[in-house]
Amino acid sequence: MMTWKSFSANYRQWRRSWLYPIMSVVVALSLCLSTPAPGRAIDLLPLLFQGAQILQLSNISDRQEVELGKQMNDELRSEIRLYRNEAVNRYVQEIGQKLAANSDRPNLPFTFQVVEDNAVNAFATTGGFVYVNTGLLKTAENEAELASVIAHEIGHIGGKHLVKQMRQRALASGVATAAGLDRNQAVAIGVDLALNRPRSRQDEFDADKRGLRTLTRAGYAQSGMVSFMQKLLKSGSGPTFLSTHPATSDRITNLKRAINAQPSNRRDGLDNAAYRANIRPLV
Repeated sequence: MMTWKSFSANYRQWRRSWLYPIMSVVVALSLCLSTPAPGRAIDLLPLLFQGAQILQLSNISDRQEVELGKQMNDELRSEIRLYRNEAVNRYVQEIGQKLAANSDRPNLPFTFQVVEDNAVNAFATTGGFVYVNTGLLKTAENEAELASVIAHEIGHIGGKHLVKQMRQRALASGVATAAGLDRNQAVAIGVDLALNRPRSRQDEFDADKRGLRTLTRAGYAQSGMVSFMQKLLKSGSGPTFLSTHPATSDRITNLKRAINAQPSNRRDGLDNAAYRANIRPLV
């Protein structure tokens, strides 16, 4: 039979076995997360209870990035209207998955969606989510031109450009702490940047470089990327797409230089009639 004395001794031993390690973790966290200002430290209790909701954007994992992209996609559905034609969606998905398999991040579970909007536009968020407007589908003349835009957006994901912009915005607005950024705040910032962001010159050149590499690996005609940009500049029909892509003439020059340096004899995607047949519901 257990006496009160033996029970008390066992209880004290059990309490020490779990309490002291937790106290050590809390102390370590308080030291690691303390701010530079003397006498100030981050309140640990909210972090301990909602730790899974805190993101460190400077060191985000692929899994976290995909989950963030899913949450942003849920939010975006209230901002955009997805095009419901199954054949057109399947066609864009097939092109996208072919490109994704040849991208810098082929292991991401890419998702490609068509937005019912006549503006000539496309954008990407995080974790493999790419959006293409019906207006862009109608403006492209062939599959290579459409693929070049999708490859460019995949390039943004490859370079984690939106993640970097989110971190910059969070730091500039003061909502990020030493521990990171609240997930809900991250989603709100990401959605706003995806829809309205002015993209930097450096990010655009990087996405072009990555996109051209992906386009070439997938076997598409490299000329599709140049011809689509030139078409929009000459026709004036695509200011939405190009307004957030600075220095377009410089980008065309750089692309031509890159193509001349590493030409490809693959010419896939240049059949205009075949392309029109695939997007027939839109034209």
